Amino acid sequence: MNHQSAQARWERHTQRPLLALAVAFTVAYAVPIVDHSAGHSLTYACTVVEWVVWAAFAVDYLMRLALAPRRGEFVRTHWVDLCAVVLPLLQPLRLLRMVSTLLLVGRRARMASQIRLTTYVAGAVIGLLMFGSLAVLSVERDSPNGNIRTLGDAVWWSFTTMTTVGYGDHAPTTGLGRMIAVGLMLSGIALLGVVTANIAAWFIARFEKDDVEERRQTEAIAALAEEVRLLRAEVARLADEREQQRS
Repeated sequence: MNHQSAQARWERHTQRPLLALAVAFTVAYAVPIVDHSAGHSLTYACTVVEWVVWAAFAVDYLMRLALAPRRGEFVRTHWVDLCAVVLPLLQPLRLLRMVSTLLLVGRRARMASQIRLTTYVAGAVIGLLMFGSLAVLSVERDSPNGNIRTLGDAVWWSFTTMTTVGYGDHAPTTGLGRMIAVGLMLSGIALLGVVTANIAAWFIARFEKDDVEERRQTEAIAALAEEVRLLRAEVARLADEREQQRS
């Protein structure tokens, strides 16, 4: 119980600092891509920030593992966190650091009970649009046959890809860009399913609430009608007794 309490306290206290670090990672990841003419020193500083953020999430995972009462079960149930921590070490690409940070932020955000599903979905949509745009721009801008050259083109492509519209005016030409497209399409379909299910659940809950209220009112009316019937029967009985006493 003490270990569980310590783990819960750690997760509660580190949630906001880790989200702030994720914002710092977003800025560090975006600056060299948006500012293609950034100097070596600025690019190096952004890379350092990205690795520092990843290291913070790695330390967070190790601390949660150390505080877990059953570490084997923790590793089995948090295997996505483990993959996100190990992924950048296997191949130190900036895109993989971005993917691992997205996974870790998402996992930690889902632990927060105060974050509603709608807020989480909205944040996921914005995050995927932003990182998808930056990622595809970083790999497609220098491609000889690429047609995604500006941030505006990348944002438009990400939006049409996530909504599965696919106008075709912009499309990735590299293998990595197409992998990003597949990820965005699958994420868009999944988020659309979550939103649809959430809306349907809201309507069902409203209908069930209305049905319960209607049944309650019907039962109350039936009970009132029964009381009126009994009252009439009692009045009729008293009237009969009075007539009998007079006669």
